[in-house]
Amino acid sequence: MTGRPIARRFLIDAARTPVNVLTLVLVPVVFVAVASGPMADAAELLGGPGGPAVQTATAGWAAGFIAAVAMYFQMRAARAADRRLVLAGLAPSRLVAARMATGLVLALLAATTALVTLQLRTGIDEPGRVVAGTLMFALIYLAIGALIGVLVANPVNGMVLVLFVWILDVFFGPAIGSADRPVTRILPTHFVTLWMIELPSQHAGRLGDLGWALAWVVAATAVGWAVITATIRIARPRHRHTPGSAADQIPAGLRAGLREAGRNRVLWVLLVAVPVVFVLLAVATTPDESTSLTVREQGHALSQQVWLPDVHGGTMAPIAIASLATLAGLFTVLDARSGDRRLVLAGFRPSRLLTVRLTVVTLLALLATAASLAVTATVFTARQWGLYIAASILIALTYGLVGVLIGPVFGRVGGVLIAFLLPFVDVGIEQSPMLHPQPPTWAHALPGYGPGRVLIDAAVTPTFDETGALLLGLGWLAALTAAAAVMFRRTAATTR
Repeated sequence: MTGRPIARRFLIDAARTPVNVLTLVLVPVVFVAVASGPMADAAELLGGPGGPAVQTATAGWAAGFIAAVAMYFQMRAARAADRRLVLAGLAPSRLVAARMATGLVLALLAATTALVTLQLRTGIDEPGRVVAGTLMFALIYLAIGALIGVLVANPVNGMVLVLFVWILDVFFGPAIGSADRPVTRILPTHFVTLWMIELPSQHAGRLGDLGWALAWVVAATAVGWAVITATIRIARPRHRHTPGSAADQIPAGLRAGLREAGRNRVLWVLLVAVPVVFVLLAVATTPDESTSLTVREQGHALSQQVWLPDVHGGTMAPIAIASLATLAGLFTVLDARSGDRRLVLAGFRPSRLLTVRLTVVTLLALLATAASLAVTATVFTARQWGLYIAASILIALTYGLVGVLIGPVFGRVGGVLIAFLLPFVDVGIEQSPMLHPQPPTWAHALPGYGPGRVLIDAAVTPTFDETGALLLGLGWLAALTAAAAVMFRRTAATTR
C-alpha cells in the first residue's frame, strides 16, 4: 500500500464529518472578510505597515492556524490506529507522508478559501508571491501542530498552546508590530511574512528574507516528520478516569470533575502564561500616543481622549479571558461526553449532571479571569475596579457557556475553530476600543457587547452608566444557561 491511497482514505475519513469541512471553509472566510480591515487599522496604530500588506497576511494566518489545528487532532485521534498499521507491515515513512499530506490538503482548502475571499475583498497584486507565502505558513504550522500533538495530550492544553503560539506570531510579528525588534525575529513566520508582504527586513543577511523563510519551512518539515515518526514508534498508554458513583451525585460529580482538572498541570501553567505574555507584550509594544473612546456619562455618549499605554493592557485582558473560558467550556463537555451518558444510564439525573458540568466550567472560567486580572493589575489601573472585575467575570461565564454549546454541535476540530473565531471577532475586534471608538451597530447583537461596554465604563470613567449594557449581558448569560439545560436534557433523552 502506497502513501497516496492512505492519504486519500485519511481525507475521506475527515470528510465524513461535514461540520469539519464547513468550518475549514467558514473560518478563513470570516477571518479574512471581517478581521482583515480592523487588523490593518490596528497595525497602523501599533507602528506596523497597515493597509493592504496586513490584509494580504491574513490569508497566511488563517491557513497556518487551520493547519496547526488539523495536524494536532490528527496526531491525537489516530495514534493507536497508526501504530496498528505499522505493526501490520506498513512502512513508517509512508504513514508519516500520508499524515502530513492529509494535514497539508486540509490547510490548502482553508488557504484557497482565504485567498479567494481576499481576492474578492481587496484583490491580490502579486498572486504568485501571496500563494507561495500562504503555502509556507501552512507548512510551518503543520509542524507546530504535530509537535504540540506529541507533547500535549490534553486537547484543552493543546489548543491553548496552538492559540498562544499563533497570537505571539501574528500580533507581535512584522505585519502588525515593528519589523526591527530583534526579539521578534525568532517567531516562526517572521521572514515568511516580510517576504509575503514585500517589506524588506534589512537584517536577513546573505540569505535574504526568502532564504530564511525557506529555511524555516525546511526545518519545520523535518521537525514534523521526526515527531510523527516518534509517535508511531513509542506507545504511551492512555488513562481513563471513571465517573463518581450516583450515591451522592452532585458532590461526587464535582469531586471527579475537579480531580480531573487538578491533574491537568499543564493547564495551570497555560492559564498563567497566556495572559502574562499576551497582556505584558501588548503593553510593551504600545506606541506613546492617545486615542478616542466613546463612553457614557449621565445618560449621554461622550468622546474621551485616553493615553494608550495607560489603557491598552486593560482592553487586552478580556480577549485572553474569553478565549481561555471558551476552550475550557468546550473541552469540559466533550471530554465528559461518554462518561455523562453512562452516568445518565446509571441513574444520574440530567439536572444534577448539568449542575456539575456548569460548576466545573464556572470554576475554570473564574481561574482564567483571576490569572488574567492579576497580570493586568500590574500594568493597568481601572477607575472602578469592582465593576471591572465583575464585567470580566461576566465575559468569562458567557464564553464558557458558548464553549459548552458549540462542543456537541461542531465536535473537537470544528469546535476549536469556532471557539477561536467567536471570541476573536467579537471581543478582540468588534468590541475592541482600540479599533472602534464605538462598536458597529451589528456588533450590538454579539454576546460580548454588553459586558464589553460595562468593562470600558469601569476602566475609564468614575461612575457607572451602562445599566442597559449590563442587563443585556445578564440576558445573554441566562439565555445561554437555558440553552445548555436543553442540550443536556436532549442528551439524556437520546441516551435513554
